[in-house]
Amino acid sequence: MATVILLRHARSTANGAGVLAGRTPGVGLAERGEEQARELVDRLAGVPVAGLVRSPLHRCVQTLEPLSAKLGLTAVEEPRLSEVDYGEWTGKGIKDLLEEPLWKVVQQHPSAAVFPGGEGLAEVQARAVAAIREHDARVTAEHGENAVWIACSHGDVIKAVLADALGLHLDSFQRIVVEPCSMSVVTYTETRPYVLRVNDTGGDLSSLVPRADAAAMATAHAAVGGSTA
Repeated sequence: MATVILLRHARSTANGAGVLAGRTPGVGLAERGEEQARELVDRLAGVPVAGLVRSPLHRCVQTLEPLSAKLGLTAVEEPRLSEVDYGEWTGKGIKDLLEEPLWKVVQQHPSAAVFPGGEGLAEVQARAVAAIREHDARVTAEHGENAVWIACSHGDVIKAVLADALGLHLDSFQRIVVEPCSMSVVTYTETRPYVLRVNDTGGDLSSLVPRADAAAMATAHAAVGGSTA
């Protein structure tokens, strides 16, 4: 199967404001976020990106704009990769939410957390994983098993997808860190996913381009003992 780069949107104006932006309309990138979006072009210069998929929210649109222009690719809008619907919590200050009984559930037992007037984190994981797998199958069918594509989404959504790929219960997803404009990389196969990177905020990513024998190498390195060497 193809390889997906799970890209969190670049730093937004809400990231430093201490509020839960959720799906609030019009939340865009901060100045640093705009810089991060431009830097993606160089970070991915050695990667033959076959396709772009994104959340409908403005901060994801802005994050992919420089890369989309450079590659000549139009991003596919995917509602299932949208931010969590936090319902009545949307727009509230994090410091105020710390006093809510549900906050402890979100942190310690997220699989049971359902936001008032919104959705549950288990629902988020189900929709996001389904979307990633469907687009991965599509990209593979269109561009081959060595294709690389990008899915631009949001922190909690990406963490939920990574938890699934790592075989972790959703209750462990808060242990995963996904920073603004970070990249986490997963290759899905018929038997299991392989998580290649998590929360990469560094430079060149050309080493992620799959080799022709990538599936065999992945199986070997995942075997007991680490490799066949």
